[in-house]
Amino acid sequence: MKIGFLVNPVAGLGGKLGFKGTDGKDILEKVKALKAEPIATKRAIEALMELKRNLDYFELITYPYEMGFYEAKEVGIEAKVVGQIKDRFNTTAEDTKRAVREFLKLKVDLILFAGGDGTARDLILAGVKGEPCLGIPAGVKIYSSCFAFNPREAGLLASKFLKGEVSCSDAEVLDIDEQAYRDGRLKVRLFGYLKTPYHEEAIQPSKSFTLLDEDELSNLEAIAKYVIENMEEDTIYILSAGNTVKVIADKLGIDKTPLGVDLILKKKLIERDANEEIILNKIRGKKAKIIVSPLGNQGFIFGRGNQQISDKVIKQVGKENIIVIASHRKLSKLKELRVDTGNSNLDEKLKGHIRVITDYNYEEVKPLV
Repeated sequence: MKIGFLVNPVAGLGGKLGFKGTDGKDILEKVKALKAEPIATKRAIEALMELKRNLDYFELITYPYEMGFYEAKEVGIEAKVVGQIKDRFNTTAEDTKRAVREFLKLKVDLILFAGGDGTARDLILAGVKGEPCLGIPAGVKIYSSCFAFNPREAGLLASKFLKGEVSCSDAEVLDIDEQAYRDGRLKVRLFGYLKTPYHEEAIQPSKSFTLLDEDELSNLEAIAKYVIENMEEDTIYILSAGNTVKVIADKLGIDKTPLGVDLILKKKLIERDANEEIILNKIRGKKAKIIVSPLGNQGFIFGRGNQQISDKVIKQVGKENIIVIASHRKLSKLKELRVDTGNSNLDEKLKGHIRVITDYNYEEVKPLV
C-alpha cells in the first residue's frame, strides 16, 4: 500500500502566539521572527509512530525536508522522496499543491497530511477529487471534518483503512477567512469535500454554529450572571474565545476579543487578546481560573482555536480551576467533551468527567475524553 505523506511545517505556528493562523506572508514572517514552536512536525511524528505500530508493511512517499522526510526519518521509516522545495525555510501553499500532484501521479492509496483547514483546502486546489485523504490535526482552528480527533487517532485510522477495516465517506472542508478571523469576525464557507476514511470514534465532525436566538441568549445571560456572581476578587480569569464566553464580558461591560483570549481581574480587563507568554507571565504566582466553552458539534474545550491556553497554562492553573460553560442546546448535541492540547500526558490527566454550567446555579456532568 502506498501512502503520500505530507507535512505543512508552518501549520499551527501562530496558535500559542495569538495570531489565529499563518495564512499570509506578513503574518508568517512575524511568527517566525518570534521563533514559534513547531507544531506540525511533532504531531506528524506522533501519527507516524502509531501508523508504524499498527501496519506491518507500507510504502511511504513524501516530500523533502520538514515537509515529510525528516518526520519519517525520525520515526525510522525509509521513505521515497519526490519533488523539490524552492526554499525549505519558507514553504508555501504552492509547495503543498506540488507535493499533492506528485502523490496523485504515483496513484497513492492514501494521502496522510498534517496541517489545518488551509492545508485541506490546498489538497482540493491541487486536484484531489476522489482519492482518500486523512488529516492529522496541526492547525489553529481545524473546523473541517477530514481530520482525526488527534494525531494518534489519525495514525490508527490510516492503518485500519489500509488493512480494509474501514471505508471512506465525504468530509467537509471549510474555508476560513483568516484576515476576518484575526479581526474578530468568523467568516466560514463550505469549500468542498474530501473522501476520508471514517470511524465515528476517530474522525471529528465539522464545527457547527449555534443560532443566538432569544431563548439561547437568555440562557447564556443566565450562565454569565451566575459565573460573575461567583467570581473571586483575588483570581485572574482567563476568558477563552467564542460567543458563549463573550456574553460574560458583555455583562461586565468589557470589550472582549470575540475570537481571542482575554484576562480579567476584579471584573476588569487587564489584558486583551493575550498570547501564551503573556498569560503565563500574568498568572505566575497568582490564583487563576479558565473559563471556556466547548466547540459546537466537536466538543473540544482545548486545542481548537484557543491554543494560547496551552498545556503550560493549563498545568499552571490546574484542572480543578477550569470552568466549562455551555447552553442547554449546545451541550445537548454533545455526547462528550474533548481535549487536544498537544501534550498527550496532560490530555490523559484531564480525562474523566467535568462539570458544565448550563444555567443559573445549574450544572451537568459530561465525560471528558
